[in-house]
Amino acid sequence: MPELPEVEVVRRGLNQTIAHSTISHVDVFWSRMITPPFSSEKFKDVLAGETIHTVERRGKYLIFLLDNWAMVSHLRMEGKYEVVDSKEDYKKHTHVVFHLSDGRDLRYLDVRKFGRFSLVPIDKQDDYEPFKKLGPEPTAESFRFSDFKQRLSRTSRAIKTVILDQHVVAGVGNIYADESLFEAGVNPQKPANELNETESRQLHQAIIAVIGRAVSAGGSTIRTYKNSFGEEGHFQIYLNVYGKKNQACPRCGTPIEKIKVGQRGTHFCPNCQYYASEQEGDK
Repeated sequence: MPELPEVEVVRRGLNQTIAHSTISHVDVFWSRMITPPFSSEKFKDVLAGETIHTVERRGKYLIFLLDNWAMVSHLRMEGKYEVVDSKEDYKKHTHVVFHLSDGRDLRYLDVRKFGRFSLVPIDKQDDYEPFKKLGPEPTAESFRFSDFKQRLSRTSRAIKTVILDQHVVAGVGNIYADESLFEAGVNPQKPANELNETESRQLHQAIIAVIGRAVSAGGSTIRTYKNSFGEEGHFQIYLNVYGKKNQACPRCGTPIEKIKVGQRGTHFCPNCQYYASEQEGDK
């Protein structure tokens, strides 16, 4: 699934290519991608003639700001955008096409068809229900340590599960959770309320740093991710633990392990991120 860095890179690419473009008409080939109360027909009708002024982002959501509407797009597992000449043949898995008045198309492709589009009146975008529940962006300006520490103190859930919670911090997914925990030296299974001051602060700083570096590197291409220009990301080159099962830890040489935490595949170094659970302590 594209995480915050990948979505941010897509946003920047879209702003370079389609900002100030006008939608002449829209084709929807998979109507389930349009969320109620809009039908695919209504979606097409209201977007015809609208200009895309800019594209913003909140967590993993893209927000296309139009004349009268904010179009919210979630890429889910495999979604991607392409900007091409309208005369080009459609690729397989093309499901929504925004025909632009300058002879280009903005095309949405999605192998799994999980992506979703929602329309919100431009002056009501802050009332969009999913946005109300999102935590702060993982930046130094928005992600306050005092709030994060308080959140951790209130739950005994595994810390990996907590930082994947979009209510706690927006945009962090599986890849960057594993990488942040490794950078902070925190075991992904450790209960959040057992982290001490140093661990909490190191993790807070690691989340900000890892996300920032990933954005600068164009995101991570693990399977199929490409940006709006069809380019792969480069941060996968710098991953320390994610996808590195049985490979040597870059710090200590211990083989990286993969376990399940909260039903999510989780990579970590059992030495650098050592944690003795209560069960182990009783043995």
